[in-house]
Parts: sequence; C-alpha cells; structure tokens
Amino acid sequence: MKDSLLKQLKDRRLDLGLKQSDMMMRVGVSRQQYQRLESKGNPRLDTLELIAEGLNSELILIPKEKMNTVIDVLRNVETSLKPAKEPVSQKSSNKEKSLSDNPWQDLLGEDQ
Repeated sequence: MKDSLLKQLKDRRLDLGLKQSDMMMRVGVSRQQYQRLESKGNPRLDTLELIAEGLNSELILIPKEKMNTVIDVLRNVETSLKPAKEPVSQKSSNKEKSLSDNPWQDLLGEDQ
C-alpha cells in the first residue's frame, strides 16, 4: 500500500509538470527530502497532508467495499470531461489500469 501511495504522489507531481525541486516552493521540503520520501519514504500524516496540498490534491480514506464504486465514479467523471480521441474499448482498458494505479488522476479536469 505504501508503494502505491508513493507512486501516486510521484505520478501526480509529474502530471502537474513539476520537478522534485519544485516541491520546496510548494511545501517547504528540499529536493533531497522530497526525493527520499518519494522513493522509500514513510511520511508522517501531517507531512503527507502538506504534500497533497502542494499537489492540489486531497487525502481520503475509502472503505475497501466502496473502492470499486469510487473507481467507477471517477472513470465516469473522467470520460465526461475528456473528448473521445481513441476507440471506446481501448480507452476503457487503458483507464482501468491507470485508475487502479492512481484513482484521483484528472478528477478535476485540467489543473490551473
């Protein structure tokens, strides 16, 4: 689970086009500290909340029995926000993989 969360942090940072060194201005941690956290860190909850805020994100706890429902909702929101550029069947299979890795990606559309 920790690896999944750390991967989501990295993916979110990359989606925003940010470098690890950019996190110093956003959350006040050095590039080295952020790199260590992203690669093998075990952040405290307050640090995790701060980083989520710096990545224009929120931390939430989802009960396992609700996870599929949440992923379905996110998938539907994502589909309605993006114009179709590829066949639906291919698009669905690609989104299933990426949503399971990062269920919050593109939830709010384009980042400002």
